[in-house]
Amino acid sequence: MSKKNKPDSRGFVFSTDPNFKFEEEQENTATLAPAQQKLKIRLDTKHRAGKAVTLVEGFVGTDDDLQELGKKLKSFCGTGGSAKDGEIIVQGDQRDKVLQWLQKNGYKLSKKI
Repeated sequence: MSKKNKPDSRGFVFSTDPNFKFEEEQENTATLAPAQQKLKIRLDTKHRAGKAVTLVEGFVGTDDDLQELGKKLKSFCGTGGSAKDGEIIVQGDQRDKVLQWLQKNGYKLSKKI
């Protein structure tokens, strides 16, 4: 597939117009300071075969900063997980540990069950 007709995030795959180019979406969202972040912690089991995961939602900032925060939380909890689409997933019911780490590092948050 040629580079000019490469699929994008909105579902476009091909155009018959030879001058058509996909418009790049640029998200230059600056990462807010920890005191300005309003994070939500909740336990989730949907679409995970009954396994519980802790979700941290509401992060505003760059993807690199999200990945870094996710790595720190997973390391503190001693579990696996992932960070994508503005949320951090930590395996298991780690709400108390995540809450403790975020408060210690100056994040504003609300705990959801």
